Amino acid sequence: MKILGDLRLLLLCLATTCALFGQVAAREIIRQAVASDARNWRIARNYTFLQRVELRRLDVQGGVKLSEVETYDVTLQEGTPYRQLVQRDDRPLAATEEKKEQASLARSIAARRQESAAERARRLSVYESRPDWQREAWHELPDAFDFRLAGEVRLYGHSIFIIEAMPRPGYQAQSGTARLFRSLKGRFWVDQQDRQIVRVEAEVIDTMSLGLFLVRVAKGSHATLEWTSVKDGIWLPDRLQVFASARLGLVKALRIEQTVHYSRYSSVAPAGPYGELQLPGEARLNIGAEWFRSTGIAVPLPAARIPTQH
Repeated sequence: MKILGDLRLLLLCLATTCALFGQVAAREIIRQAVASDARNWRIARNYTFLQRVELRRLDVQGGVKLSEVETYDVTLQEGTPYRQLVQRDDRPLAATEEKKEQASLARSIAARRQESAAERARRLSVYESRPDWQREAWHELPDAFDFRLAGEVRLYGHSIFIIEAMPRPGYQAQSGTARLFRSLKGRFWVDQQDRQIVRVEAEVIDTMSLGLFLVRVAKGSHATLEWTSVKDGIWLPDRLQVFASARLGLVKALRIEQTVHYSRYSSVAPAGPYGELQLPGEARLNIGAEWFRSTGIAVPLPAARIPTQH
């Protein structure tokens, strides 16, 4: 009987060790993926793209109250991005609106070209020095969750790790945005070769209160973000899908579905006084701000986009 007892103990210790090893391995994969994504942020500054934003506002029964689609052409103008509306509801703009957009672009380019060296440096510096709460939170990702290696699959010709994430009990967030992690669970798909996160699903598991206003995002709200391989080793956002229920104050309820699709990525030659673009690439996991912006609620939630200026 003692031998059987010792055997059970040995098997239990082995199972516990394997489980802990799996958590450590999964965390290290995520840590490597965050480092790989940092490289993509830097490369993203050299790309232009189209951004198609489809928004649907729903009633309490799930019926569509409002549906709209806007497509933007994001270009690089004199060292910083410019986001120009080019289509509405997948149709060309009306002549008057197109003329207005073209005039706005021309004025922006002219103003940037007329800047003195000091003014240009100030513009670039202001853009670079904006609060980087998104990146701070992203860097905390490996420590903020407990990870479990859930399997491996083939996806689009790539070998992929599937890693599940739950909030890590007792983790003390270092940034305000990272505090939202305790209300989220996630599932990550990580390319085994590039150590790049190619897909992530996130779900709200505990109602979140956000921003300066009483905005509460309901349990069950969820988002999916997918990346695409633009060229060897370079991954940029492909599609963001968000479904969220929220309440503003004690009265206004919001139910939002939004899809943001990125396409026609094109690299541009480095520019700028030192031979490189002075842009912070921020293509990464950011859940929710796109639809909050669309409602007019100013809440600092992460957004899956590369930041732009008009």
